[in-house]
Amino acid sequence: MATIDWYFDFISPYAWFALLKLDEALPSDVEIRMRPLLFAGLLNHHGHKGPAEIASKRVWTYQSCAWTAAQAGIPFRFPAAHPYNSLPYLRLCLAAGATRAATRTIFEALWTTGADPADPVLVATLADRLGVSLATLAAPEVKQQLRANGEDAIAAGVFGVPTLVIDGQLFWGVDGMAFAAACLADPAVLANDEMRRLANLPIAAARVPMG
Repeated sequence: MATIDWYFDFISPYAWFALLKLDEALPSDVEIRMRPLLFAGLLNHHGHKGPAEIASKRVWTYQSCAWTAAQAGIPFRFPAAHPYNSLPYLRLCLAAGATRAATRTIFEALWTTGADPADPVLVATLADRLGVSLATLAAPEVKQQLRANGEDAIAAGVFGVPTLVIDGQLFWGVDGMAFAAACLADPAVLANDEMRRLANLPIAAARVPMG
């Protein structure tokens, strides 16, 4: 059976969309490890800007997500402010065992209600629903697991969220779900000559840093 890790951050609306597709896109007999991580850590490692750090991309992303959700009938409402500090929610997820049910409960609270993620009452309410003591969020083992998830993701080459990692192969974003399902059904999808060529395609030109 394939080893599957799903890396995500609650800050991403696309991760909410992808979570809803996990059961739909992947075979029912596969086990998926939920791996919450801090998206900002990936951005820092790769030297990227997040979508919300480019003003025009921020507006486009928000409006596109709202339109996509409406078209697909997905329960969706942006939180009161975004981006926000997702750290309490990542730790809460881990403290609750990083189960699929706990993950969905947190996503629903953040991405379907318009709530303010900075409101400590929201964190406390979710912790109570999940049977987690708030003090557990600061436990060394919870903090260490979050760091380990980030380190494992970087080691695997993960550059964004959400990302499925299946036996070392990356499948990024909501669109990557169908690709992942196809590869699970038939590993030959990635074994043909063209896929191997693309994995080793030379770089013909690169940006020169401005001095």
